[in-house]
Amino acid sequence: MKRAIQVACLVALGLLLSPAEAGHELPVYPSYYPHEIHVEVMDPASAGKRLLDARIHAYIGAEAALARAAPDTVSYVESLGSYLVLTFHPAFLKRNDREARCAVAAGVGRAAADRPGGLVFHPYPITPYHADYLHHVDLSEASEHKRRSPAPELRVRAVGRLAERLFASPEGRKADWDATVEEISAADLVISHAVASNGWLGPPWVKEGWFHAFVLLGGTLTDASVKETVESMARRLRRAEYGAPEERLNLERDLVTLLRSGCERVVLGYTVKREAFNSEFSAGIENIAYDSETGLNSGLFIRTVKLKDFPWNGWLRIGINTPPSAAWNPVGGFTDPAGRLIWHAVGDPALLPAPYNDGWVLNRIVDVRREPRR
Repeated sequence: MKRAIQVACLVALGLLLSPAEAGHELPVYPSYYPHEIHVEVMDPASAGKRLLDARIHAYIGAEAALARAAPDTVSYVESLGSYLVLTFHPAFLKRNDREARCAVAAGVGRAAADRPGGLVFHPYPITPYHADYLHHVDLSEASEHKRRSPAPELRVRAVGRLAERLFASPEGRKADWDATVEEISAADLVISHAVASNGWLGPPWVKEGWFHAFVLLGGTLTDASVKETVESMARRLRRAEYGAPEERLNLERDLVTLLRSGCERVVLGYTVKREAFNSEFSAGIENIAYDSETGLNSGLFIRTVKLKDFPWNGWLRIGINTPPSAAWNPVGGFTDPAGRLIWHAVGDPALLPAPYNDGWVLNRIVDVRREPRR
């Protein structure tokens, strides 16, 4: 079922009260903001047709299914899509030591990446889409060249569409499984641990690779002493209990190394999310900004995108792949993808998350410092 939501950009109460008609209220609109943002839920096939016909400007949340090869008028942005992780069953952990588990997991990951499905083999939790990847690049490359066993005949339980495409789950009881392979959305990982308050989205480490590694792997550690050390290190990073920057970087590297040491859960790789937009002249959009981990569903996209036909007026038409499912209120709601997109449109935070790191971008103001006159 398709749903359409019309948002009057200058009247935030338009969602709650009757629609308001708007004309030329201001001579100049900040951030090229359009008169109206029209958000409609649609499947990838419908989105593909509407992109080709220039009936929507962008499709958020999934890749549009085009009926023919993408023309020059359809462009894409890429962001971190999801992780694929393998978690060994406790019985398998007891039967196999750490070296065997790590080698088996590497073999499974390489085999999965060779199958159609879009998995990028990357057995390290911090990816090139994280701002702190350069702090870990040597460890990441070393992990790809470690010894790996041929893909064994594991009895795998697949969770998520990607895992189900790559692995066929056998019938049986939970005790019969050797491991579970599941897909974890990178955007959901960010949002589920974020706290929004008065236009501020935090905590500041929510987009950092070390934090994603801690969330992905920390809960599966079986060694009590290792788990205690990991939690202590993560607590130090959250509280900034370190000295020079190099101490922080070494602490992050040591944390991720310790998280991966037991191979109870292993990151097999990641997927890349491709979201399409219409760049046709003059029916398309330009000045596209997006987040490296949440893609086009970000406040910066809504604040910077410019209509080519009407730079300061006009109608921005967006498709999204999932219908609204969360409450609509600014305190504890707008937590699903559709709700977040709506709140990006009607909210007016003072700061916006930076697109490629854990910093901030000032919204509509600039911090200018002038030297005093002499």
